[in-house]
Amino acid sequence: MKQTILFDLDDTLIHCNKYFNLVLEQFADEMTGWYGPYGISRGSILDKQTEIDIAGVHVLGFEPDHFPQSFIDTYRYYQTVTGRSSSTYEEDKLWKIGNSVYELEFEPYPHMEETLEVLKRSENELHLYTGGDPVVQRRKIDKLKLDRYFEDRIYVRKHKNEQALEQILSEGSFDRALTWMIGNSVRTDVLPALHCGIHAVYLKQQTEWTYNVLPIETKPSGAFLTIGSLPEVPPAIHSYLQQISLKEPS
Repeated sequence: MKQTILFDLDDTLIHCNKYFNLVLEQFADEMTGWYGPYGISRGSILDKQTEIDIAGVHVLGFEPDHFPQSFIDTYRYYQTVTGRSSSTYEEDKLWKIGNSVYELEFEPYPHMEETLEVLKRSENELHLYTGGDPVVQRRKIDKLKLDRYFEDRIYVRKHKNEQALEQILSEGSFDRALTWMIGNSVRTDVLPALHCGIHAVYLKQQTEWTYNVLPIETKPSGAFLTIGSLPEVPPAIHSYLQQISLKEPS
């Protein structure tokens, strides 16, 4: 039977965290040069930025200006702590470093196209559900020509949570017994899917943004599968459906 499959975008279909981590290293290099002489360690700088970044996401969602602003806020925090003089030049430099993450190329995960082709050929209906700024996310979608697979079934939300997913499912009259959410984030993909009563496939990454990591205590009403690579999606879904069909009375 045809399944409806919602895919996350960042760090599910395309690389994302590695670019943010690259920019964070540049930020830490600058900050350590300025505040290291005051006894501030590189690790504490990165920890403070993570704390400020996550606190802002809870309030503002995935606003593009929030990431470079977290650099400025971290800089000002340590300026206050140490008494070091502030500098407009240094703040501007940090802003440019933070904003540069949105100018980098978008790289798909290995076998992205093959995975989507397999699912599409099996007559599944593919949807794309991503969090972020519509302009930024649309640029990624257009660059990789993802409309080939998702057509107009694309949803971009600033706040990617249970309420946003519930709205999509309700307004689209999805059959939840036949609907899947595929994503790398426990917070924004897996838990909302389980709370909304649809199947969830957790694409576990080797390294993950702290914001995305939460304990999973919700009991699934359908499938909850964990995989380690994108090409595992079609066989994982197929295997689950086979098991269900074998359990059904003939």
